[in-house]
Amino acid sequence: MQNSDQDSAGTPLFDSINLPADLKKLDPSQLPDLAQEMRQVILNTVQITGGHLGSGMGVVELTIALHYIFDFSNDRLIFDVGHQAYPHKLLTERKDRILTLRQKGGLSGFTNRWESKYDVYNMGHAGTAASAALGIATGDRIAGRDRHAVAVVGDAAMGAGVAFEALNYAGSDEKLRALVILNDNSWSIAKTVGALSRYLDRVRTGPFYGQAKKNLHSVLKSIPLIGKELDEKFDHAIDQVRKLVVPGQVFEELGLSYYGPIDGHNMPEVLDYLTRVKDLEGVTLLHVRTQKGKGVHGSEDRYDRAHAAKPAARPAPKKEEKADEKPRAEPLKVVSAAKASVVPAREEPPKARAWTSWFGDSLEELAAKDERVFALTAAMPDGTGLMSYAEKFPDRYVDAGIAEQHAVAFASGLATAGLRPVAAIYSTFLQRAYDQVFQEVALQHLPVVFAMDRAGLVGEDGPSHHGVFDIAYLRTFPGMTLMAPKDGPELRAMLAFAITLKGPSGIRYPRGNAPAGRLGDPDKTAVIEIGKMEVLRQGGDGAILAYGHMVNEAMEAASLLESRGVEIEVVNARFVKPLDEAGILALAGRHDRVITLEDHSVCGGFGSAVLELLAAHGPHRAQIEVLGVPDRFIEHGSKSLLMRDIGLDAASIAERFLSDLTAPV
Repeated sequence: MQNSDQDSAGTPLFDSINLPADLKKLDPSQLPDLAQEMRQVILNTVQITGGHLGSGMGVVELTIALHYIFDFSNDRLIFDVGHQAYPHKLLTERKDRILTLRQKGGLSGFTNRWESKYDVYNMGHAGTAASAALGIATGDRIAGRDRHAVAVVGDAAMGAGVAFEALNYAGSDEKLRALVILNDNSWSIAKTVGALSRYLDRVRTGPFYGQAKKNLHSVLKSIPLIGKELDEKFDHAIDQVRKLVVPGQVFEELGLSYYGPIDGHNMPEVLDYLTRVKDLEGVTLLHVRTQKGKGVHGSEDRYDRAHAAKPAARPAPKKEEKADEKPRAEPLKVVSAAKASVVPAREEPPKARAWTSWFGDSLEELAAKDERVFALTAAMPDGTGLMSYAEKFPDRYVDAGIAEQHAVAFASGLATAGLRPVAAIYSTFLQRAYDQVFQEVALQHLPVVFAMDRAGLVGEDGPSHHGVFDIAYLRTFPGMTLMAPKDGPELRAMLAFAITLKGPSGIRYPRGNAPAGRLGDPDKTAVIEIGKMEVLRQGGDGAILAYGHMVNEAMEAASLLESRGVEIEVVNARFVKPLDEAGILALAGRHDRVITLEDHSVCGGFGSAVLELLAAHGPHRAQIEVLGVPDRFIEHGSKSLLMRDIGLDAASIAERFLSDLTAPV
């Protein structure tokens, strides 16, 4: 990113805005300059904090105009999704905290109702703003409140089924009054796809209704003697002409009043249209064309139009300074770098690779060998590691857009036809398709593989994106196989195993880098056997039964305990469904204390499954303690800080084990 001249010129207009009411003191002619100042503030902020960038940069003028025309201390404004809301945050009493964006204890990266009276929802998922706005409008009508409900919906989110369900309902209720703004930038995270996108393309390139109407009025008035009378009587005819000049009129066919498209970066035009539609009866859809990433140098050449940006690299703290985060422990003594890798001891260990990279490469290998393999994602081709796959196997790949429900149902059809679909969907977003997982996949016992990326705590994106509920909501389905790898090679092995199953399965793995080499015996190939765990380390003072990548924290904790003279057994569970029944019963029979470890909610997760198993088999020797994500929503912050705060880092686990050993029995 490059700074502009505006950076050195300062932000005098923006500096004068502390409340939305201050904005209304400016002359409309000053608002374009304010927009440029705000873009520079957003650029400067995101270069420091990281965060979503492109969508917010595209709605600066629209956001200013909305706050100029409406009063959202009383009126209701909902962004779909909330990462468009950085300009909104700057105008609503939060600019002095903007550098805390996405930092622990700071501002959320999305709208957050606990953060500001101007935020209506904690809106981190797409497609639901229109439904929410209509619900608010209905409640206001019943309560006799006179206020406006406005939803700003991206064109990709408008393609979500739930959005169309909302618009369909809106056209059937003549008493509703709400404004839905279609923020049409042709992009979601990736390029917007589908028939609606093609329809909007035709609208974008077609003549504007407003200009057509103006031209017709001009022609009618020019007719001698009868022109004025004709002009007054032919409004109905003009409305019919509108249906010719704006292709399809799909929104008006749903019963909405449609206006646009207008230029979302032309401040006078946006102000004019918002003023005109503000008090219209019924549900109005205002079609606003914007440019995602506007003002971000080079965004037009990027695949995602500067959808998100990483924070600038921070210098390492000096030895006499304290780092923001607890330093990681030194490499484990009990599992050396040489043993943790397949390379010779005198060579450098392999560099860590992202879990998504392991997944994408492994799926490509499987697809090259098995023509039944088919990959799906829901608007996350890059985030899930499928970009290369999509290029190599375009006929066996689908990006369903922001429509997880459709993606899962579509996958069930593929499986019915004999394919082996792999649906790569973030853990938190798979929740959106819960009913399809049940009805179309599990109930039919179809071999769909759910690759649940971003499982566990995801850090700065916060509670709407933490993937800490997938075990609980999936393990209740009969016939579902659920597993989690501890490292990259095991993910590859689990994926190959999953496509051989005759029923549905799920593999969860976290955000970030995966260990490149195998823990335990580096010479042992990762062989996956249904419902069988793996003992990685022996010890007689107790055991940690860990699930997924938390095995790495368990091994590090074991190393720390060894330095205190405590030897513990570490077991890689691999499966939460089915559990290794014989292995777990034996483990609970040979130790006094066993800790289960997971980065999932303690309610209904891996530890709960273990307790259910042990309870079903009567008394056992071991005291069992479940360590996981506590039963509360975890706010945003760096993952390492969050893990430390909830006691899931290696040092905290080791201390917990020591406290158990010294506690009275």
